[in-house]
Amino acid sequence: METPRIMIADDDKKTRDFVAAFLSYKGYQVYQAFDGQDALQKIEIHDVQMVITDIMMPRVNGLEFIKQLKSIRPEIVTIAYSAFANFEMTANLLKAGAFFYLEKPFNLEELETHVKRGLEHQALQSKSFRSRPCIKNRALLNNIIGESEKMLSLFEMVEKVATSDSTVLIQGESGTGKELVARAIHDLSNRSDKNFVALNCAAIPDELLESELFGHVKGSFTGAVATRIGRFEMADKGTLFLDEIGDMKANLQVKLLRVLQNRELEPVGSTRSKKVDVRIIAATHQNLDQMVVSKAFREDLYYRLSVIPIMLPPLRERESDIVLLLNSFLEKFNKSKQRKVMGFDKQVMEILTNYEWPGNVRELENLVERLVIIKGSGVLSIHDLPEKYRGGRAAVVCSEQMTLPEDGFCLNSAVEEFENRLILQALQKSGGNKKEAAELLNLKRTTLIEKLKKKKLVYGDSLITT
Repeated sequence: METPRIMIADDDKKTRDFVAAFLSYKGYQVYQAFDGQDALQKIEIHDVQMVITDIMMPRVNGLEFIKQLKSIRPEIVTIAYSAFANFEMTANLLKAGAFFYLEKPFNLEELETHVKRGLEHQALQSKSFRSRPCIKNRALLNNIIGESEKMLSLFEMVEKVATSDSTVLIQGESGTGKELVARAIHDLSNRSDKNFVALNCAAIPDELLESELFGHVKGSFTGAVATRIGRFEMADKGTLFLDEIGDMKANLQVKLLRVLQNRELEPVGSTRSKKVDVRIIAATHQNLDQMVVSKAFREDLYYRLSVIPIMLPPLRERESDIVLLLNSFLEKFNKSKQRKVMGFDKQVMEILTNYEWPGNVRELENLVERLVIIKGSGVLSIHDLPEKYRGGRAAVVCSEQMTLPEDGFCLNSAVEEFENRLILQALQKSGGNKKEAAELLNLKRTTLIEKLKKKKLVYGDSLITT
């Protein structure tokens, strides 16, 4: 395995040598730079994965150094430190792209923890950068995170689709990132300097959706006190994203079809047509093929919309992306919420990578935001997870480990034995501390003590009673 390469940037030689000596002792290959400008020059020579930098340095200070580094080598992870910390400085550093911020004097064990986690993140990020197809501007796809085979195919499709003006239909479950894909297509297209206008067809009442799409003239209906342009005109020469197109009623489907065919529209209450030049990207979580068969969606409109169909995979079909997403969202919310959560322990990572994620990426992102806010700092453990994630994993473990013998067995005895084994394991992990053991089992301490008295279990050499 290749030795990780780290650069230390600090104008204080004593501190620089001290940190470098510690990391060298831990097995890392270490380079030194006496300020930000020196570091930027040496990075061109030494292919490092991480930079640990002081903030207060001459010529190029730490903040400016991180900004310049991220613009030329975004895959390099940076850890910043300073003895002159304040809220504004920390916020600016994290916003500039620092992976973590430490206050001096810092604990070397704490530094090592962040170095290990930062290098793990860098390896995932670097792999993603290498795997992604060559596109006009890689940054335009940065919000779409993934390195699985299905996601790499999606990146290639987005790149190809963006160069045309053909209508695109994006299908996928809720929370898979349909709007992100639509925005990426627009940003990579020759319409990128024009408007990207989004409309959720399911969020607008049926009686108002026509006006939202096509606009209206003054006096055309009650409440129309002024002429208003619709989303089509707002998106002229640009892109119109119609989300949840499957919820559109039949009468509006006919009018939308006419706009797609003739490239002109009539505002509500008007007798004059207006020419529009709009690229349509539609999306839905529903199965439009089945809706066409059941006559709930017009077949001719379906074929107009699905000139280029894109199917987004659910998160459960891209398990290899979950770790990358978890780390990315952890970094994002540490920065935005001003928290210092260091990562997920092995048990939590196993639970979350095996979870089915019915809400897909949106559910995962919301969970990480919640965990970061509540935890604040430290490493996330199983006790930090909401019950539904812990319970689901326990059921999976039980179903995988227990099998029914050919001649059957006593269910009550098996359940009793299984419960006893888990209680003893919890006591062993907690060193006999009943409060901690109860937390591991998600029980009240009094409930655990009652079970121990009833079962007369032995831990170590003594009977457990209180």
